Amino acid sequence: MEAITFGGALASALSGMPVRSKTARSGAVRRTGVPVLRGSMEAGTFEESFFAIPGAGETDRLLNTARKTLDAARGLRRVERTAERKLSVAERAIAALQASTVRVFEELLTLARLNKGKVFPTYEYLAERTNYGRATVTRALTVLEDIGFIVRQRRFKRIAGEGRGPRYEQTSNAYRPLLPARILPFLPRWMRPAPVPVDAEDRQIEQIESTKGMLNTLSCKELAEATLSGPLGRILARLGAGVDRAEREAHNGSETLMDSFNIRQTELA
Repeated sequence: MEAITFGGALASALSGMPVRSKTARSGAVRRTGVPVLRGSMEAGTFEESFFAIPGAGETDRLLNTARKTLDAARGLRRVERTAERKLSVAERAIAALQASTVRVFEELLTLARLNKGKVFPTYEYLAERTNYGRATVTRALTVLEDIGFIVRQRRFKRIAGEGRGPRYEQTSNAYRPLLPARILPFLPRWMRPAPVPVDAEDRQIEQIESTKGMLNTLSCKELAEATLSGPLGRILARLGAGVDRAEREAHNGSETLMDSFNIRQTELA
């Protein structure tokens, strides 16, 4: 009779468990086996409008901004330690920034530059690329999201399974790097975005008012055609045409009080 060792029993027990696939070098999607979390969206249904192709040099500017913010974070932690004053909510978020956080952000920016803004790595991919543990990567992503350097969207995907109905599982998150407004006061003046000229703001306000005035002159049908397209726009245009027709009929059949009085006097004469 064959002897059963502890290692053999453990290997036998693990043989029935699903094997996770290796993380792709590009940070692509992989199976995680985690149940679908709240706030998740189905992969492939929103990414076209979520991702944005970075402009020339944009990722480098964001990385330099994060590094400058790291200097501000060290100063804020020093203020907090010495109890000079109480930090605001925004300052506490910035004070949590660490060198490891900036390194994780650098990896996200690298993916954004190489993949034309399509950033959806797994935690394991980021941990492998940065040589940090998964817990450090998780904390870094949370800090980046709290400050506003990234927008993170959970995703799930459909999988094949036995029985009726679709099956789902959690997959890697989607990320979009941003320049948070709360860090601007901590940056040197030369790194801040140039303010919008006053004359440009006036032109924008005039254009908005002109557009509102133009829309007010449109009929219901014309308004539906100008604001919506596709099947919904066609349906609303037909409804708008019916409203316009009813308004014209009501207007044509109506009489002013003086006109009605004159007609009545003529009939009595």
